[in-house]
Amino acid sequence: MALIYIIEDDDSIREIEEFALINAGHKVLGFACAKDFYRRLDDVIPDLCLVDIMLPDESGNEIVRKLRKNPDTKNIPVIMVTAKTTEMDLVRGLEDGADDYIKKPFSVMELMSRVKALLRRVQPREVEELVLDELVMNNVKHEVTVEGRVVELTFKEYELLSLFLVNKGIVLSRDTIMDKVWGTDYEGESRTIDMHVKTLRQKLGNYGNRIRTIRNVGYVIE
Repeated sequence: MALIYIIEDDDSIREIEEFALINAGHKVLGFACAKDFYRRLDDVIPDLCLVDIMLPDESGNEIVRKLRKNPDTKNIPVIMVTAKTTEMDLVRGLEDGADDYIKKPFSVMELMSRVKALLRRVQPREVEELVLDELVMNNVKHEVTVEGRVVELTFKEYELLSLFLVNKGIVLSRDTIMDKVWGTDYEGESRTIDMHVKTLRQKLGNYGNRIRTIRNVGYVIE
């Protein structure tokens, strides 16, 4: 099973998360502040991180930004745990590099579903390269370039773009996208897909316009 780090200063919430994940067979280490997390990160890199936004010494957003800037940690799947529920707060977390988010208060079932779905996506990719004109996805390097420029994507954005490119020209329903990228165990709200598509479009620049919204159905890349 996976090694999961939890960065959460609320002892009761952290204990609930630890208990649920350990019962599912995962190895879990909890930290009440960013400093302790970084110290452990220097020794062992986890398979996934649960990061609270409001921490005593550093915000969860800053932690995610630092992880994404470090070549050794940039691909760690990250789920942000937040009491902030405005669309702007959620979009900011995704733009900083989070792959998913859970809003407090949350159920243990939702937590486990999101963790399971994200871990399930961490697997070797069979297709080495996907190309759309000058948009190139290199799965060996886990790198996306647009007109030769490297584009930094979060784990979920990468999976979403991969799904679009594999199905180039095919309209994908929202249910299909949720199933393939987020897993079948959690029927997340549709805004999750919309926010990820929004940040993906922004990062792809002009190529973001190649991702078309099909009203009342889903999305397609052309």
